[in-house]
Amino acid sequence: MSAATRSRTRRAVLLTAVASAAAVTLSACSSGGTSGGGGDTNFVTGNNGIDTVAQGKRVAAPDLSGATIDGKQLDVADYKGKVVVLNVWGSWCGPCRAEAKYFSKISKEYADKGVQFVGINTRDTSTGVAVAFEKDYGITYPSLYDPTGKLMLRFKKGTLNPQLIPSTLVIDQDGKVAARALQALGEEDLLSMLKPVLAEK
Repeated sequence: MSAATRSRTRRAVLLTAVASAAAVTLSACSSGGTSGGGGDTNFVTGNNGIDTVAQGKRVAAPDLSGATIDGKQLDVADYKGKVVVLNVWGSWCGPCRAEAKYFSKISKEYADKGVQFVGINTRDTSTGVAVAFEKDYGITYPSLYDPTGKLMLRFKKGTLNPQLIPSTLVIDQDGKVAARALQALGEEDLLSMLKPVLAEK
């Protein structure tokens, strides 16, 4: 095989990989989704599309730590004792833009009620666009920077894992995943996920 042929072959493979990645990105950003995981997953899907797990059957959230979009270090485990609302988003994602104002509003209203919001920004090629997104929508809580989706992959298959963008998880005061939505959320649905977990003792 000549050098020119090898070069053309490498280019074709690279273009195929880029096209595949783009297809995954486009299909992932959606306004709805289906729950994954077969067998005994322990979660129940409500008629609003939100999955919940009973208090005694929850699985601990994985290690979610690293650099934020503004260059600081963050470990979600440091918020144990609070209810954590974890939102996976990207500045390129239309449904993420649609729900951002509700996350901004509720995060501020519940900041002194034992609730911490945390974002996971994914598939943005730079932190600059992510920072601009948060500024535009008045989001003041921190977001981990996860451009390749490595943090999302830490969730075990068959549990309430974030499968789409946007995805939202509610983590209880013991650091366990209590609820999940695989869709953009309005204010009412976001509160319907948050309030029952916050009321737990």
